[in-house]
Amino acid sequence: MNHLQQQGIGGLFKSNFAAGLVVFLVALPLCLGIALASGAPPLSGIISGIVGGIVVGFLSTSHISVSGPAAGLAAIILAAVTQLGSFELFLCAALVAGIFQLALGFLRAGSIAEYIPASVIEGMLAGIGIIIIAKQLPYAFGSGASSLGLDMFNHIHTGSLIVAAVSMFILIGWDKVPALKNIKVLPAALIAVAAGIAMNEAFIAAGSSLAIPAGQLVQLPIPQTAEDFANLITFPDFSGFGNSYVWITGITIAIVASIETLLCIEASDRLDVRRRITDTNQELRAQGIGNIACSLIGGLPMTSVIVRSSANAGAGATHKLSTIIHGLLLLVCVLLIPVLLNKIPLATLAAVLLLVGYKLAKPATIMHFWHKGLYQFIPFMATMIAVVSLDLLKGVGIGLAISVFFILQANMKRAYYLNREELANADEITLDLAEEVSFLNKAAIKKTLKNVRPHSKITINAERSSYIASDVLELIEDFANIFAKEHNIDVILKGFKPQYDEEGNNYSTHVRVAHKSTI
Repeated sequence: MNHLQQQGIGGLFKSNFAAGLVVFLVALPLCLGIALASGAPPLSGIISGIVGGIVVGFLSTSHISVSGPAAGLAAIILAAVTQLGSFELFLCAALVAGIFQLALGFLRAGSIAEYIPASVIEGMLAGIGIIIIAKQLPYAFGSGASSLGLDMFNHIHTGSLIVAAVSMFILIGWDKVPALKNIKVLPAALIAVAAGIAMNEAFIAAGSSLAIPAGQLVQLPIPQTAEDFANLITFPDFSGFGNSYVWITGITIAIVASIETLLCIEASDRLDVRRRITDTNQELRAQGIGNIACSLIGGLPMTSVIVRSSANAGAGATHKLSTIIHGLLLLVCVLLIPVLLNKIPLATLAAVLLLVGYKLAKPATIMHFWHKGLYQFIPFMATMIAVVSLDLLKGVGIGLAISVFFILQANMKRAYYLNREELANADEITLDLAEEVSFLNKAAIKKTLKNVRPHSKITINAERSSYIASDVLELIEDFANIFAKEHNIDVILKGFKPQYDEEGNNYSTHVRVAHKSTI
């Protein structure tokens, strides 16, 4: 008997409405803020949250995860909108991403994230965090998107700076006070937004020069007629399909969004008190359909997002109905109270995003990978720096290349390789081949065999091996038939099969050395 049959729709609604309300309150400022960070219309973030809640919430098999616009995609979207020169052209790239993601789901690529090293993923997120911080500082200073670098200090608006500072104080301090932290229906981001609106309204009422200009406030369209409601929807400019950059961007978004979603799904399944397991292939299909829908009506690309998913689980959600409720509340909000939303200072949203960026790129994460060793730290730092200085796709590619290099290097330096000095006094050697021996082990095996001293005895044991690469077999054969005979080495081959299954992966072997004194 499933959860719906046990509780009934009324019971489910009652137990999940509060969670849906909490997620809505958390999602509202994030949807607006991520649209700001992406260089897209504010409404596009809300549309993404609505579709993520209603459409993806309905299709997904996860009862905890919440989908919507993601900070991890903001840097890609901003670069694409800038390069293409129009949001309508970018929507073509988002449509490509949705179609590609849907195809990944049907191709059962739900385990794709497991093949990306954690150091590269974390490096990518840290790089995105730095980009978000750099892009949001001008809004926090009230100098606007056109003022970047040191130039923003020449165009500071004091009112925006005060609002950003107070908002940041609320965001940081809220979780420090246990009594406030436990009020789940009042998330810190919502309180910061409310405080930002209140301060600016006070500045306006007092006729103060601190009043924030209209250009530094959220600007959502206010529908008054049926035609106005229809104009809320932005359609893609399908001429973009002739632009190669649109296709490259779309595939990049699909890959990054899929990885972020799958990582979030894994975390969400751990947050589920009933420990239900999400069908990751169905999740990719749901995300693909959601992103197709978003791109057709002017929404940002989406992923499953951990902040909203954590809020959902923390608020006591037991069914995906809470996700759908949050989407419906976003829809009601944008239709009924756009005037209130247009009072939100961009400085407040910048403060929310600065904290998001910091959490992605916090020093503790850098130190975590430093303590893991250079094989983890170097790919992490290389990915982070390349994402910031080049772009996300190149950054991830560089990080992956460095990680693969380290993996190959590690496989050539496994414990079975003994150098010439360690083999100098060895009279008997046993080389036990592992269950699977690939071409990656060839170099180390070759060095080991080359350093076997003349007039000694070596046993090469393949009794445990289900697969040995053909080039490794040829190496062993040449050693036994040529090198060993020339150097009077006694070779014993044990357990070798006439042929081996080609389904082998990267495993090491182990050498045991028996010296005369121990025999």
